Amino acid sequence: MFRSLKPRNSAGSADWALRPDLIAGITAAAVVLPKAMAYAAVAGLPVSVGFYTAFVPMIAYALLGTSRVLSVSSTTTLAILTAAELALVVPDGDAGRLITATATLTALTGLLLIIASALRLGFIANFISSPVLTGFKAGIGLVIVLDQVPKLFGLHFAKEGFFRDILSLLQHLPEISVATALIGAVALAVLLLMERIWPHSPASLGVVAGAITISWLLSLSTHGVSIVGHIPRTLPSLTLPTVDLITQLLPGAIGIALMSFTETIAAGRAFATPSEPPIRANRELVATGMANLSGAFFGAMPAGGGTSQTAVVRAVGGRTQMASLVTAAASVATMLVLAPLLGLLPQAALAAIVIVYSVGLIKPAEFLLIRKVRRMEFRWALAAFLGVLAFGTLQGIVVAIVLSLVGLSSQAANPRIHVIGRKRGEDTLRPVSDRHPDDETFEGLLIVRPEGRLFFVNVQTVADHIRALVIQHRPDVLMLDLSRVFDIEYSALQMLIESERRLAEQGVVLWLAGLNPDVLEYLNASGFAEHLQAGRMFSNARAGISHYQKCCSMY
Repeated sequence: MFRSLKPRNSAGSADWALRPDLIAGITAAAVVLPKAMAYAAVAGLPVSVGFYTAFVPMIAYALLGTSRVLSVSSTTTLAILTAAELALVVPDGDAGRLITATATLTALTGLLLIIASALRLGFIANFISSPVLTGFKAGIGLVIVLDQVPKLFGLHFAKEGFFRDILSLLQHLPEISVATALIGAVALAVLLLMERIWPHSPASLGVVAGAITISWLLSLSTHGVSIVGHIPRTLPSLTLPTVDLITQLLPGAIGIALMSFTETIAAGRAFATPSEPPIRANRELVATGMANLSGAFFGAMPAGGGTSQTAVVRAVGGRTQMASLVTAAASVATMLVLAPLLGLLPQAALAAIVIVYSVGLIKPAEFLLIRKVRRMEFRWALAAFLGVLAFGTLQGIVVAIVLSLVGLSSQAANPRIHVIGRKRGEDTLRPVSDRHPDDETFEGLLIVRPEGRLFFVNVQTVADHIRALVIQHRPDVLMLDLSRVFDIEYSALQMLIESERRLAEQGVVLWLAGLNPDVLEYLNASGFAEHLQAGRMFSNARAGISHYQKCCSMY
């Protein structure tokens, strides 16, 4: 994995080769560690859990993953999903049970990913379509922002769901803590300004340092400003999952595992260069699974590949997973040296960091682009977005998957069917349309081209559509151009045979053209090819047209 770092001529050349990854790892740590604290806060866990997640999982992925630069810790999506699942099993917030539940959830996530790899289920990453994922992430981003706004203003009230929380926030606005709001507003303004001027900068580290300094100098905790509180200065201790929670946590772990892998594979592919080895989906399942499983025993929350920290690694010249090992080392140093100082961090500043990184999940421009290109997929994105807000994040995953599968089924059940004409004066066949009014068709010959797989789900729709075209055009010969049909299932084949019989009763002769080898083999096996005999099956539509023009007087 680190073969490129081996010395070629001297120790000096090896040091030079290591330098970009050292710089990238340190720079990434300045972004990752404040975010790790923020994600732990989103999940309702001690901020130290964020450091644990940026330590063990990052090392495990660095040793096993196929991406050279992917940085693996927690992400916004995983944090909010974790929060939703932990709230179900530890509603009273008991600290000891919360840590055990986190370990169990993370271990289950890892085991599910490893099992998926053994079953070669890497293709599952494609189950959630891009538009649906856009809506899902936007919903999560909005949920997180609303969850953090009360901390930004020093407000406290019970959470009861997105829409009810909006009403509660409005009702509690008179109780705003001015000092807390001031800290939060300044932190938010600095972060937004820096993100605009210098994207993926370590601005969050500067905000953390500045907020801690002000907190210490002004003793903010004595003025009603909530701070993070005590963080133990120690490495993570061994934490054992418990079998008692497996049944309760398994449904949520399935959703978290799916999102962890989806984000990891998407980020890995996004930052891979043509000169690097390809990202292997099943190997990524193993790497992400082991990252979670090993992290579970050291108090980590569910982890996956993050785009923002990986973007930092790439931007500053990172070349190998050595950068992630440097980031993990920085996490260890933080736990052992800086933990007491981090306890002074105001919760409002931490909330500002969460909000800034969560707002990035809400992309109105992407919604508009989807709407411009495909109205149907825009409706899926909108439904996934509203599903998260109305039903919750874990249920939102189900909505997202169901919408993707329904969309796929809808497309498969309604394949495109074209009437084919010929460009006048040329030997070019194309669908008849208003854009090409001069295209020629042939008296008595109707050429129809279905597209995609013909199978039991869509065969009736296709047959009905073609029957309507026959009624409309009243041809002597119907030629099906099957060059775009890559498979024909048994039910569809039986429908084709039955349709040929019905057409014959109406005085219409059926021809077939452009059959690929598999489809032709099925027709031969059924005896239908022999039934059609010579003169009714052609290598392509052009050959069929030529034959028709020579023999059209027969029909």
